Amino acid sequence: MKYILLIGDGMGDVPIPSLDDRTPLEAAATPAMDRLARQSEMLLVRTVPEGYPPGSDVANLSLLGYEPERCYTGRAPLEAASLGVELGPDETAFRCNLVHVDRPGDGRLIMVDYSSGHITTAESRQLIEALQAECGNNCLRLHPGVSYRHLLVYRGDVPAGFATVPPHDHSDQDVSGFSREYRRVEAFSPLLAKAERILAEHPVNRERQRQGKRTANSIWLWGEGKRPAMATLQARFGIRGGLISAVDLLKGLGVLGGLTVVDVPGATGYLDTNYEGKAQAALDVLAKDDFVLVHVEAPDETGHQGLAQEKVRAVADFDRRIVAPIAEAMEQRGEPFRLVVTMDHYTPIHRRTHEDWPVPMFLYDSRGIAAPAARTYTEANVLAAVRESGQAMLSGTAFFQRFVEREALNG
Repeated sequence: MKYILLIGDGMGDVPIPSLDDRTPLEAAATPAMDRLARQSEMLLVRTVPEGYPPGSDVANLSLLGYEPERCYTGRAPLEAASLGVELGPDETAFRCNLVHVDRPGDGRLIMVDYSSGHITTAESRQLIEALQAECGNNCLRLHPGVSYRHLLVYRGDVPAGFATVPPHDHSDQDVSGFSREYRRVEAFSPLLAKAERILAEHPVNRERQRQGKRTANSIWLWGEGKRPAMATLQARFGIRGGLISAVDLLKGLGVLGGLTVVDVPGATGYLDTNYEGKAQAALDVLAKDDFVLVHVEAPDETGHQGLAQEKVRAVADFDRRIVAPIAEAMEQRGEPFRLVVTMDHYTPIHRRTHEDWPVPMFLYDSRGIAAPAARTYTEANVLAAVRESGQAMLSGTAFFQRFVEREALNG
């Protein structure tokens, strides 16, 4: 049996007036998902336990069968694992976004763009390396990641009650109060000041400005935490497999979960990602192992940007270029397989940030389902199907055990 988990990050939404009061899932052409969903069991899963932030870190931990209550320490440590950065007991990892901010002159600091115009990885690597060269020391180490997503490792004490916020939760808002919070960590105040000067003078930003693109004129730290302790999926469930994503967070989950992380050339985490490469990589994993996770970031990114038509495109591309070729190839191979299509969380266009609502998904089994849903895959259809069947909402751990048809062997 092969197990396939396909995640459209942030795919869920609410009806949008510009889409004739449809969600992007309802508005997009999704023939592959609809075909499979009609023959599937529909499930409602709480991926974000009460009291936890509704981020992709917590939600994807849940989708892999882990209990965030037992192993979640923060987002950045997962990204550190992806980058091969070992954290010492006295070190804290922070996600380090390259952002574009505006200072209107009245004391406010406006978060204009959490992604610096989706700066390329090649450009951002130069910027992070320049920051490391001038700001790195025994207490601070900067590590380049993908696009605007990078890592800072801090060795030292963090003040009691110190807290950060994700920049994408505060797009176009005044973040000066949050910025002042960083001054409570003695090493951060000079870092932030020097970073703005270095970034302003860097040739990469001067060229972006010349081309009319948004510059990366500041850094934003968030998602802090220590290294988590996690058993592998093989130890817990006896399964081996791979993970395919453009995002360091997901790759870190794969590393800590004992999965083979497959780097696909041209995987960007946005609308221009290499869908075909991801689909083929998944099929290659399934040729030798029994589990694969494919993660697509584009629906989430377009949700954060408040772009309804682009989110519809992201959903349609996920269907046509990920779900369809993987399902069709597995059917041609003739091997039995179970396939789940889901989102990790909602990223509604009108909110431009995550919600912790239970996520709708469907579970397809090539051997057949006793009582198939006979519905297409939309938020409303899954909710109706679950209510009609009388089944309970599942936790992430309960979902994963059901998906792979076995109880956890170890924690």
